[in-house]
Amino acid sequence: MNVSYKTDQKSSEEPELDFDAIVIGAGMSGMYLLYRLRELGLRVRVLEAGTGVGGTWYWNRYPGARFDSESYSYGYSFSQELLDEWDWSEHFASQPEIERYLKHVDKKFDLSKDIQFSSRVQSATYDADNRCWALVLDDGRQYHSRFMITALGPLSAPTMPRFEGIEEFGGQSFHTGLWPKEEINFAGKRVAVIGTGASGVQTIQEVAKTAGELTVFQRRPNWCTPLNNRKIGKEEMDTIRAGYPELFQRCRETAACFVHNIDPRGTFEVTDEVRDAFWEKQYAGQGFGIWQGNFRDILTDPEANKLISDFVADKIRGRVNDPETAELLIPTDHGFGTRRVPQETHYFEVYNQPNVNLISMLETPIERITAAGIKTSAAEYEFDIIIYATGFDAVMGSFDRIDIQGVDGQKLTETWKAGPTTFVGVMVENFPNMFMVMGPHAALGNNPRSIEYNVEWVRDLIAEMAGRDLTLAAARPEAVEQWTDFVKLKAEGLLANEIDSWMTGVNMNVEGRQTRSIVRYSGTAPEYRAWCDEVAAKGYQELNLT
Repeated sequence: MNVSYKTDQKSSEEPELDFDAIVIGAGMSGMYLLYRLRELGLRVRVLEAGTGVGGTWYWNRYPGARFDSESYSYGYSFSQELLDEWDWSEHFASQPEIERYLKHVDKKFDLSKDIQFSSRVQSATYDADNRCWALVLDDGRQYHSRFMITALGPLSAPTMPRFEGIEEFGGQSFHTGLWPKEEINFAGKRVAVIGTGASGVQTIQEVAKTAGELTVFQRRPNWCTPLNNRKIGKEEMDTIRAGYPELFQRCRETAACFVHNIDPRGTFEVTDEVRDAFWEKQYAGQGFGIWQGNFRDILTDPEANKLISDFVADKIRGRVNDPETAELLIPTDHGFGTRRVPQETHYFEVYNQPNVNLISMLETPIERITAAGIKTSAAEYEFDIIIYATGFDAVMGSFDRIDIQGVDGQKLTETWKAGPTTFVGVMVENFPNMFMVMGPHAALGNNPRSIEYNVEWVRDLIAEMAGRDLTLAAARPEAVEQWTDFVKLKAEGLLANEIDSWMTGVNMNVEGRQTRSIVRYSGTAPEYRAWCDEVAAKGYQELNLT
C-alpha cells in the first residue's frame, strides 16, 4: 500500500502543516506506527520524551526488569527478516536484551531519522477551522499536524507515594519506572523497597542478592507465581523460529493474545485429584499459564477462585520458613488472578534470608520519609537507598499529563472525569483526527500482539481517508455510546472488576483515582478484532469522515 496524503490544498489563512501525522511516544507502538505510516507516503514525526527508543523498556531499567510474556511471543511479527535474524537468549528476556532488540529494530528500519528525542509534549489543541492539531513541547517548540496519534502505553506515568518528607531524604532514591542508566551498587548498603507489585517483586529478588540489609515495606501482598525462566539454546531457537507462523496464529486466537489459552473445563467438572494435578503442572510451567491457561471459571466463580487461591497460598507457606512472614505475604483482600499476577524467580525464598526484613504498612504504616530514612508508626529506620516500586497512574495517567483539548477547547481530562468513553479504544468523541494505540478500552494483554492490530487498523483508516482526500475523522456519539456500553457489558461478572487495582482505575497515590471505573476492555481479543474488522468492512459508518 502506498498512497500520498495531499496537504497542499489550503486557504491562505490555514497554518502550514509541519507533518501529516505526529506520533507521541517511541515505544513499541510508536515505532510500529512510524513504520506503517511511512508506507502510506505520509510525513511523520515521532515525539519522544526520552533519549532513545523503547518506551517501557527504555524507562524501566530497574534491577531484575524482564518480560513476563514469552520473548518470542512478545517481539514484532511483521517482518520475516527480523524474525529470521534475531535470537532470544531466554524464554523471558531481561531489560538490557529487550532494549538491544528494539535498538536493532530502530536501526534495521532507519526509524530514528523521523524520531525527535528529548521532546516532551506539553499540550495538544485541536484546530477545528483547519482540521489539524497544534502541539506545544515543554521547551516551547510548536508543530501542526493533520493527525495526532498517541502511543503512550498503558503503564508509562510513574506515581510517587504521598508521604511527607520525600525530598528530605539524604541518600539515593529511585522510582523503578524512572531508573537511571548508570549502574547502582547495592553491595553492603541498607536498602528499602516500598511496594510489592510486579516491579517491586522483580527488584526485591535481585537487590536481595547483594544488599547488606534489605527492608521491604508492603502495603498489601500480591499473588505471585513462578516465572520458571530458562535459557534458549541455538537448536531450541531454530525450532521456535520455524514455528513462528503457528505461534502468532495461536496468539491471534487466544483470549488475551498470550500463548496460553483458557481451559474449557470448569473447576468443579473434574475430580479433586485431576484438579490438583492440573494446578501442580501449571504452577511448575512457564509464565502466565496458571493465570491465563486455567479453568474457565476461576475468574468469575467465587468458589472456584477460592480453591485456586488456597492452592497458591499453600505454595507460599511451603516456600517461606517463618509462618508469620508467610501469612503476611498471602493476600486476603483479593482472589488469585483478580489483579495482574506478578511473575517471580525465588521471590518468596528471599524472605528466608537473614539480610531481608518484611514490614507490613497495614500494621505499621509509613508516617513520613526522613533525612535518614523512613519513619513508621512503630519505629524509625535508616537507609542508604530508597526504591519506590509504587507503580503507575495506569491507562489514563499518561493522557492526563498532556493538556489535550478537542472541539471548543473541551479537555480530555474533563471528558474522562467519570471514566473513559471511547470508540473501540482508538477514538474519543469531540477529539477528531486523534487516534490512540493501546488507549482505554482497547484489547490489552500480550500487548505487542494488540499493538500491531491497533496500528494497522489506524493505518488502514488513514489510507482510506488519503485515497478519498478526506481531512477529518470523528467518532459519532452513538458509536462511542455503543462501544462503551459493550465494554461495560463485557466487564460484568468478572471478579477482577470488584477489586481495587490499576485495572479498575484505582490508584491511591493519585488524587481522583479512588473510585473504580471501567478503564479496560475485558472481552477477548478475537471479539475485539471482529468488531473493529466489521467497522472497516462497512466503510467506517460509525465515523464522520469528511
